[in-house]
Amino acid sequence: MAKEVKTMDGNQAAAYMSYAFTEVAAIYPITPSSPMAEHVDEWSAHGKKNIFGQKVKVVEMQSEGGASGTVHGSLTAGALTTTYTASQGLLLMIPNMYKIAGELLPAVFHVSARALAAHALSIFGDHQDVMACRQTGFAMLASTSVQEAMDLAAVAHLSAIKGRVPFLHFFDGFRTSHEIQKIETIDYEDIKPLVDYEAIREFRNRALNPNHPVVRGSAQNPDIYFQGREAANKYFEAVPGIVEHYMKEIAKITGREYHLFDYYGAPDAEYVIIAMGSVCDTIDETVDYLMSRGEKVGVVRVHLYRPFSAEHLLKVMPATVKKIAVLDRTKEPGSIGEPLYQDVLHVFYKQEKKPVIVGGRFGLGSKDTTPSQILSVYRNLEQTQPMDGFTIGIHDDVTHHSLPEAEEIDTTPEGTISCKFWGLGSDGTVGANKSAIKIIGDHTDLYAQGYFSYDSKKSGGTTVSHLRFGKKPIKSPYLVTAADYIACHNKSFLYQTDVLAGVKQDGIFVLNCPWTESELEEKLPASVKRTIAQKNLDFYVIDAIKIASEVGLGNRINMVMQSAFFKLATVIPLDDAVKYLKESIVTNYGRKGQKIVDMNNKAVDQGINALKKVHVPKEWANIGEEAPKENSDEPEYIRNIQTPMARLEGDDLPVSTFTESHMEDGTFPTGTTAYEKRGIAVNVPEWQIDKCIQCNQCSFVCPHAVIRPYLLNEEEQKKAPETFEMKKPLGRGMEGLQYRVQVSPLDCTGCGNCANICPAPGKALIMKNADEQIEKQCDNAAFATTITEKSGLLSKFTVKGSQFSTPLFEFNGACPGCGETPYIKLLTQLFGDRMMIANATGCSSIYGASAPSIPYTVNQQGKGPAWANSLFEDNAEFGYGMFLGVKHIREKLADLMQEGLKGDYSDDLKNAFQGWLDARDDGEKSKDASAKLLEVIGKEADRKDPVIAEILDKKSYLIKPSQWIVGGDGWAYDIGYGGLDHVIASGENVNILVLDTEVYSNTGGQSSKSTPTAAVAKFAASGKKIRKKDLGAMAMNYTYVYVTQIALGANMNQAVRAIQEAEQYDGPSLIIAYAPCINHGIRTGMGTSIHQEKRAVDSGYWHLYRYNPELKEQGKNPFQLDSKEPKESFQDFINSEVRYSSLKRTFPDEADELFRKAEENAKDRYAGYKRMAAEDYSKDKE
Repeated sequence: MAKEVKTMDGNQAAAYMSYAFTEVAAIYPITPSSPMAEHVDEWSAHGKKNIFGQKVKVVEMQSEGGASGTVHGSLTAGALTTTYTASQGLLLMIPNMYKIAGELLPAVFHVSARALAAHALSIFGDHQDVMACRQTGFAMLASTSVQEAMDLAAVAHLSAIKGRVPFLHFFDGFRTSHEIQKIETIDYEDIKPLVDYEAIREFRNRALNPNHPVVRGSAQNPDIYFQGREAANKYFEAVPGIVEHYMKEIAKITGREYHLFDYYGAPDAEYVIIAMGSVCDTIDETVDYLMSRGEKVGVVRVHLYRPFSAEHLLKVMPATVKKIAVLDRTKEPGSIGEPLYQDVLHVFYKQEKKPVIVGGRFGLGSKDTTPSQILSVYRNLEQTQPMDGFTIGIHDDVTHHSLPEAEEIDTTPEGTISCKFWGLGSDGTVGANKSAIKIIGDHTDLYAQGYFSYDSKKSGGTTVSHLRFGKKPIKSPYLVTAADYIACHNKSFLYQTDVLAGVKQDGIFVLNCPWTESELEEKLPASVKRTIAQKNLDFYVIDAIKIASEVGLGNRINMVMQSAFFKLATVIPLDDAVKYLKESIVTNYGRKGQKIVDMNNKAVDQGINALKKVHVPKEWANIGEEAPKENSDEPEYIRNIQTPMARLEGDDLPVSTFTESHMEDGTFPTGTTAYEKRGIAVNVPEWQIDKCIQCNQCSFVCPHAVIRPYLLNEEEQKKAPETFEMKKPLGRGMEGLQYRVQVSPLDCTGCGNCANICPAPGKALIMKNADEQIEKQCDNAAFATTITEKSGLLSKFTVKGSQFSTPLFEFNGACPGCGETPYIKLLTQLFGDRMMIANATGCSSIYGASAPSIPYTVNQQGKGPAWANSLFEDNAEFGYGMFLGVKHIREKLADLMQEGLKGDYSDDLKNAFQGWLDARDDGEKSKDASAKLLEVIGKEADRKDPVIAEILDKKSYLIKPSQWIVGGDGWAYDIGYGGLDHVIASGENVNILVLDTEVYSNTGGQSSKSTPTAAVAKFAASGKKIRKKDLGAMAMNYTYVYVTQIALGANMNQAVRAIQEAEQYDGPSLIIAYAPCINHGIRTGMGTSIHQEKRAVDSGYWHLYRYNPELKEQGKNPFQLDSKEPKESFQDFINSEVRYSSLKRTFPDEADELFRKAEENAKDRYAGYKRMAAEDYSKDKE
């Protein structure tokens, strides 16, 4: 067949090839492997056939453990079955991997290899996960590049079928899985003749079937188990030959030659590196560079890692080799060396000629590995005694294992055009650049490569797109460091990092900003001006925000900036580029409606014409350095760690930075988002003092805690800046105070929810230009941080009163308009000074604790939420464990108090002991009792007394903590449900908050059991066919669990009351909170997310209720339905979100029926709640 060239990433390449051989795919979402399963699901939904003429049957399970069990079962039944996973998910599959390998079943697991959570979570790539599976019996096949991900995926499936040994095919997470390359696809018709159909027939015949029954999975005793393990040796011994055979067959089709180990370099090389994964391409480039200078170097790339064939490794190794460096992308603490290194040592241990062999670690957590670092490895080999156990890419000044980085070298192919684009998450920059690569790759003879680096924040975080184009093949699996073209899509980056670092002489710089040339003179940092002039850059500005806003795209500037790129980069004729751009708009946005397509087309047209070239004054070249801003009040952590990381200089931090800060165990200080001041908003709210009705709702709904009401006493009023306008507060007990609403403009994300929900006539909040507001309000915002909290004036368990309590969760990195964060913020206002939080991995853990900035903070007494994340699946158990640990220590305190009551102590002290015992299980009362006890001890007790000494030793446990277990619906409804169920069944006093977005938000919007009927989500491409799980009803069946459903924007008072009741209930509580998400595609934007909650309740889509077991004991109905009869159209509501409306365009024949079913399900659920609310629980009822 003719070769077809397409532009795609590694995930798509592996998924494409796996689809051909797969009959059943059992999956579970996890970053960065989810796109593989999403592609398979999408293709299946649209009728794509595998080589057997069938659509793949895709099933999403509740966890990776469940997915692997399903894979095992499907294989046992005789279907060729595949899964896609990574990291902790892969580890959950290990028990089944042993079974699958032990039963010689031809599974293939495709893994985008990723770091494991140890001292911290990392979603980025290395080989820690796959190396944890090397003992399972799976064959392990490594791909280096996007092209290899396709080619070797075929080898894995073909070999598994023929050899009966399951395969784990892996490639580097993000670096390969998300790198976009122009590659050759393999036609399914070319693959079909390679399949061993007889092996498939035998596989089916061995399958479990009542027509020829057998038993598999018996229990064996010491007499035969060992022999059984050895009986399968021949199958594993045959694997290398089978893999080599299929590599040759693939070469016949493609012309691309692979072996178990591939050598590249000088035939008489003296210094050789052995590695696997994407780094091999970096090493290839470095080898070319050194060989051009006459050096005798080479590299061996490992493809088949298990079974490890010594014979094949020795076959490719040059006989001239003197020294070998083995690079492992993993770390095994306490071992004498990493796995690949030890394997290579073993191979050469038996050889007569033994080269010097050293090992090193690199690239953990997607740490960028550059040619200069590889050069340092070769330079190390040149030493008389090369360092062993070394690291590259970091500066280890504690254990001194790191190699010094060699000189900077440029190994990219000559003529390559390199580009960098600085963007904000959700502004469309990444999507635009993916389109650009595909356009160039698919419509020109140029080679293309794209890679996208992200920070850990959600939309609104920093994204840097690294693009390369050229006439020669591009390997270069590392970030662009020397750029011909740099675009800065948000002017805030100019003040945060060096956006022009590495720009080439005579390059191009494009800045999205509204500034005139005179304003540029005023606002551009001196360093930027100097680089522009000294490098003789062509400097352009464009007001993309204005254009996007005018055409109706809001802050999505991607098409404006993309058209500007095509005009300036001249990689492709402009007319052709516009044509292809508009075709891509139809492909990417057509399902969202013609209106969206038209808006994007206008953005393209206007973007081309709106570019303005800036005249660069000559004097910019000699402009002086700006004096660095120093803040003596900054904590060392901010100065030494957070600020460098914010400037994207974290790679340069030495190991000692973390040891000196006592952060070896992953501990981070709280309250550090307050120092970020990102300034990413385009518009921020301005308070209209004369229209404000002092309801505090704006603060109540703010997702980022940037708008707050303040009460100032007379002393504070005197210190206030002149611009700090205030008014008389409404309500009793406010005499002598003044009221103000203050915005922190540099922390605001500009979502606009506050202005949207403001109930004041004429609106007391108006969105205004951020630059103007920053200038007007920064001093006021700074002063506001000095105002003391005025507690006790209003009950904090009211909407208004709660907002006078300082939020202990502020300036988080969630998406602008996030529906989850207002709930967490409210919890910290009500209970934050005594909260302990176990947080499931997911959105709430990422915006809750992404290094370096932590939004959880402390009050003026230094108290605040203590937060930790264990894993995804075990969060309920983790939080339960926290509770048990605290409970046990507090029980010891109670024993000490009881002992004290019997001892020779003063009456005051005994009264304090008794007071504490009486109040210990009441959170608020225990504060006063603990304070009183410590006061009395401080006045009169002997601190050396054993009882007193132990009480003081445990004084941190005197106040009853409020234990919270927080996570999303993916955790609560699916992977963590078993643990959640067990914890609420325990009857213990823990509080569970489920942030229900109805999808797996953090991994990109996959379907969960919370996803309602008809909703389109990943793994539900044709709409969810079954109804949403009623988690609350299931919990209510226990009869002793407090259960509530809330929607903050629908009924604020109900939300506050429900949270108060839940926390005060002496037993388990479950709060299910409706949380609109960017994945929903709200047509009016995330600036209306709070209002969308109200629409959800008013239309009967979401229901509010409280189930309080205490009422039953009083002869009352424990179930209270707080939702009224729906008054808005259910269909109008679901059509206001793209997750529903898109179904009409992609699967119109099914949409109407699914929409009808969705409404029927919602009505049925409401009717059930009404019946529950009508039940009579009076005590005299028989």
